[in-house]
Amino acid sequence: MLDGVMLLWFILTAVSVAFVAIDIRNTPESVVLKWGFILLTLYIGPFGAFLYALGCREPFPGLHERYVDIRWRQVLGSTMHCVAGDGVGILVGAVIGSLLSLALLADIALEYVLGFGFGWTIFQALFMKDTAGGSYTKALQNTFIPELVSMNCLMAAMVPISSIAKAAVPRSESPLSPAFWFIMSMALLAGFIAAYPMNWWLVSNHLKHGMMTVRPKKDDAEQNSAESSKNTAMSMDKPSSLEIAMVTVLSFIILAVGIVIAYVFTQ
Repeated sequence: MLDGVMLLWFILTAVSVAFVAIDIRNTPESVVLKWGFILLTLYIGPFGAFLYALGCREPFPGLHERYVDIRWRQVLGSTMHCVAGDGVGILVGAVIGSLLSLALLADIALEYVLGFGFGWTIFQALFMKDTAGGSYTKALQNTFIPELVSMNCLMAAMVPISSIAKAAVPRSESPLSPAFWFIMSMALLAGFIAAYPMNWWLVSNHLKHGMMTVRPKKDDAEQNSAESSKNTAMSMDKPSSLEIAMVTVLSFIILAVGIVIAYVFTQ
């Protein structure tokens, strides 16, 4: 039965990715978020396509700005951006860990380092450095804590799901097995759900951007003005250093709980 479920999942994923990749070209979204939705759909299949259609796809011409301004859609964009970037590193780490037959904790550490490293330095700081005035160094500074706490929540759900499922499903440890990729998809879906509340807090407190609108036909002055207004809004009313520290500690506690659950149920 599991083989049939996986076959259906992979077929639906292929169709979903094709739909998003083709349709999103006409959506007035930033390039990095467009790629983010494609990657997210590759990870979580039809759920990714559903989230794109409901959360980002322009319902009628000229309405994208108002459509994505709703808080839950802003948070969707933020969470998707996190999972899309981190997911690349996490999957690479999972494949390497499997090929090297790493122990559970070593495998988790590798996935965490690669996931956070790629998500922070590439998908967040490099691709979004324009929001930091074009400075890559400043972008690294601005995105470190938001990426860290979001990544912790993502991994807190991914780790037990992937570890327990791989232990329960025969031959699912190998990247050559379809079960490996199906389990990682389910784990990333769980990670997306777990990271969403943290991204709500980050967006609400102007520590992360949400969904954006990019109109190719806008003149440079108008586009720069819109970006400046968004950056100014993000710089206002940020939480205190103590609040950020408390949330950071909380995210590590959540991560630790996920790791403990994975360790207990797989030993």
